[in-house]
Amino acid sequence: MSLLVDDKDIRIEGLQLGAWGTNAYIITCPATGRSALVDAPAEPGRILAALQGTAPQYILMTHGHFDHTGALAELKNKLGVPVAAHAADSLPVPPDMLLNDGDASQVGNLSLKVLHTPGHTPGGLCFLTGKYLFSGDTLFPGGPGRTNSPQAFRQVVAAITDKLFVLPDETRVFPGHGSDTVLGVEKAAYAAFAARQHSPSLCGDVLWASA
Repeated sequence: MSLLVDDKDIRIEGLQLGAWGTNAYIITCPATGRSALVDAPAEPGRILAALQGTAPQYILMTHGHFDHTGALAELKNKLGVPVAAHAADSLPVPPDMLLNDGDASQVGNLSLKVLHTPGHTPGGLCFLTGKYLFSGDTLFPGGPGRTNSPQAFRQVVAAITDKLFVLPDETRVFPGHGSDTVLGVEKAAYAAFAARQHSPSLCGDVLWASA
C-alpha cells in the first residue's frame, strides 16, 4: 500500500493488486474517518486490511472489466456498503447505486463528482475531488485506455478533451493502472498528437507520443 496524499483535508492510499497490477484507491476524510474505495480488483484481504481504521461508505466502480471487479462480490458482502457504478457497464454483483454524469457522492466532508467518460467501456466513470482525479482506464500517463473500435476511440478522446482537459493543469490523475500523472503533462502530449494526421481506423492501445 502506498500513501499518495496525506493532509488535513484528504488522505489517498493506493494498492496495486492482482495479476494485472490494477490500482485500487482508498479515499478518506481525515475529519470524519469516512472512506470510499475506488475499484475492487483482487486480493480482498489486502483491501480490507487497508480500510481498517476507516468507516467505508461506498465502493465506487470506474468500470466493469474483470481486472477491476475480481474482489467486488467478497468486499460487498463483508463491508455491507453500496456498490456504485454506471448503468451501461455490467458488474459481477448488481450495483446498489447508479451514477450519472454530474452526480456527486459525499464521503465525510469530501464531495466526489462523477464524470461519465465512455469509450474504454460504455459506462466508464472518473471521480473528481478537489485537485485529484481518479481516471480508471479512461486516461493513463501517455494515452487513453484501450478501445475496440475507431468509434470507441473517438468517444474516449472526446470524453477526455471535453470533460478532463477542461480541469486545471495541476490536477493530479490517479489511473487504473500504472503511476499517477498531472493533467498539464497529458494535455501537452495530446496537443502534439492532435497536430498530426491519423488513420480514421485508429483504435486499440494508442499512445499520444507514437500514434
